[in-house]
This record gives sequence, C-alpha cells and structure tokens, in this order.
Amino acid sequence: MQYALIIREAPEDFARRSDPAYRDGWVAYSKALAQAGIMTGGAGLTAPETGTILRRKGEDHDVQDGPYPEGKEQLGGFYLIEVPDIDTALEWATRVPISDKGSVEVRPRLQM
Repeated sequence: MQYALIIREAPEDFARRSDPAYRDGWVAYSKALAQAGIMTGGAGLTAPETGTILRRKGEDHDVQDGPYPEGKEQLGGFYLIEVPDIDTALEWATRVPISDKGSVEVRPRLQM
C-alpha cells in the first residue's frame, strides 16, 4: 500500500533550510527511506511565498501570487512510500525530522 507522508513546517523552519545541521537531518531521513526500499517518490517544496494560487470562480479563475498570510504550518514537502500497512507508515512518520512546530500527515494514496 502506498502512503503519502505530508510534511508541514513552521515558517521559521523554511528559514532554517540553509543550515547544514537542519538539512543533514532531512538528507539522512531520505537516505534511510531509500535504503529501506520503500520510497517511491517525493519532493521538498520552496517557501509558500513563491507559490501561486488558482481558484475557480464559476467559469473563470482567479490567480493570486504570493506572499500569503502566514499560517501556523505550511506545506513543506512530501514523501511517497510503499509499506505493508498504516502501522509501518506511522512508524516511518515518527522518524521525520520536523521541529516541534511542524507535523506529518499520513494519508493513503487513492487507488484508481
């Protein structure tokens, strides 16, 4: 079964990405997933102010460029892993090197 580990980070965590010690934790975690043979995809994302939001307005679309109001947590990236069950996915989620201000959502991939 595939699960997405959806990483949400605090705004200050985005600023810490240039810190080698912070980055090394993420590199080590990514390597552990790869070595376990369970990572099937994923990506880190740039800070929210670099994004663009598109909203449907009836038949039209409204496009808004960043920056956006800061939230408590912002989408930082995701991993897609293939493991036997939710318990194994949760076990890997506990190892994600987020700060105490971030979170990891574990969600099954939609099978179509």
